[in-house]
Amino acid sequence: MALLKQFVVMCRADSNLLHDPELAFYRDYLESLGARIPEAKPTERKPQAKAAEPEVEEPEEEEEDQIVESDLELDTEGAIEDEDEDMPEYADESLEVTDEMIDQASDKRNAAMDAMAEGRMEDAVQQFTEAIKLNPTSALMYAKRASAYFKMQKMKKCIHDCTKAIELNPDSAQGYKWRGKAQRALGKYEDAYHDLTIACKLDYDDDANAVLHDVTPNAKKIMEHRRKYERMRDEQDLKKRKQRIRRAREEYEKQKQEQGEGGAPTGGFPGFPGAFPGSMGGMPGMPDMTTLLQDPELLAAFQDPEVSEAFQDVATNPANISKYQNNPKVQQVINKLAAKFGTGAAGSGEAGPFGGANIPGFS
Repeated sequence: MALLKQFVVMCRADSNLLHDPELAFYRDYLESLGARIPEAKPTERKPQAKAAEPEVEEPEEEEEDQIVESDLELDTEGAIEDEDEDMPEYADESLEVTDEMIDQASDKRNAAMDAMAEGRMEDAVQQFTEAIKLNPTSALMYAKRASAYFKMQKMKKCIHDCTKAIELNPDSAQGYKWRGKAQRALGKYEDAYHDLTIACKLDYDDDANAVLHDVTPNAKKIMEHRRKYERMRDEQDLKKRKQRIRRAREEYEKQKQEQGEGGAPTGGFPGFPGAFPGSMGGMPGMPDMTTLLQDPELLAAFQDPEVSEAFQDVATNPANISKYQNNPKVQQVINKLAAKFGTGAAGSGEAGPFGGANIPGFS
C-alpha cells in the first residue's frame, strides 16, 4: 500500500507518468473505471532508458578473440583423423573370475602377442577381447588391446581402452602411455602432454619420453594461448565494467543538468523509471536520493536489463522477491541498497519485501 500511495503522489505531481508505455495496463484500468487521463504535457526531458541501452563491446570482443586465435600456430605434421566412432567390445565386470579363467586369459594374451609380432592385428584384437571376457577386471588386458588398436590406427578405440585400463588401475603406466600416443596422433597435443608426463612418472619409458618431447612445444603453445585468452577476457570484462560506470555517471550528470541546480533527477534509476523516486521538492515520504544516485556501481547495475526487469517485477508485487532469492545480480543490488539506507543486508530477518532491506519505494 505504501508503494501505491507514493505512486499516486508522484502521478499528481507529474501526470506524464501515466503515459509511460510500461504503465499502459494501469492507464487502461483507470479508463475502464471512467477516469479521465490528462493529456501528456510537452517536456524537454529525453527518455532515460534509451541513453543506457547501447552495448558496443560485443563486436570488439569477437574481433579480439580472432586476433588471439591467429597467434596459435601448431606443427600438425603426423596428425591423422579417425572416423571410427564404434566402442570397443567390453565384458561383464561382475563376472566371478576363477583361477582357471585367469590362466585361460593369460594363454589368450600370449596368443595375441604372437599375432601382433606377426603383424596379424585383427587376430590380436580378437585374442585380447577373449582374454578380457575371461578376466574383465585386468587393466593390463585393456592396455594391451589398446596397443593393438594404436598400431591399426584406430585411435579412438585405443583411447577408450586406455581410459578403461586407468579406471581399473589409476597407476596404469601403459594406459597413460598408449592414450598419450593416441592423443598425439589425433592432434590433441595438450592431452597427450599430460598423459605422457604421468606415464613417465609412473614407469619411465624411452618411447613415451620421446613422444612427450615431441608434443611439448605444441602443448606449451596451447597452454600459453589459453592463458593469453583468459587475460584478454579479464581485461575486456574490466574495460566493459568501467565503460558502464562511466556511462552511468554521464547519464546522471546529464539528468541533473536537465533538472537544473538543486537536486537529483526525479524519474528514478535508469531503466527503472519511478521505482526509486528522487527529491520531489520536500514532498512527504519522498527521500532525497541524490547521494544514492551518485553511486556509479548502482547506476551501472540498473542498466542491466535483468536487474531492471526484476525490480520492476518486485515493484508491481513485493511478494515476487522470492523469485530472485537465488539471483546473485539482484541480491547484490538489494544488499547495496540496504546498506545505503542503513537497514541491514537482505536476509537479515527484519521486515521488508527484500528480506530485511526496507528500501524507499518498496516498503
